[in-house]
Amino acid sequence: MALNGTWKIDRNDNYEKFMEAMGVNIMKRKLGAHDNLKITIQQDGNKFIVKEASNFRTIDIEFTLGVNFEYSLADGTELSGSWNMEGNKLVGSFTRKDNGKVLTACREIVGDELVQTYVYEGVEAKRIFKRG
Repeated sequence: MALNGTWKIDRNDNYEKFMEAMGVNIMKRKLGAHDNLKITIQQDGNKFIVKEASNFRTIDIEFTLGVNFEYSLADGTELSGSWNMEGNKLVGSFTRKDNGKVLTACREIVGDELVQTYVYEGVEAKRIFKRG
């Protein structure tokens, strides 16, 4: 699958506004916008292992398409949801445990970049990664 590999953050689009909508405080927003995130994706059929390494933490996330799992964001926000494939896109829908609101996420290859799109409360942000 084209998503496989190691991806290093290149740039953000509207990410601070997104974090603000998520309720992340200003100090964490400033740090989060410069987190040097690197993602390694390995797919084996319907199973994925995603390693996220940033200035704040390194975490391994294992999931199976269509199966709910628990996940905590770097700021401690707890979510529950699942990823599914829609064509060539990895699309996730996650419900916040604290307020029941939904965060959607999408990972797709555009040209030679991995584009992650997040939508929460009508605020959309993109994080663009290059192979690293």
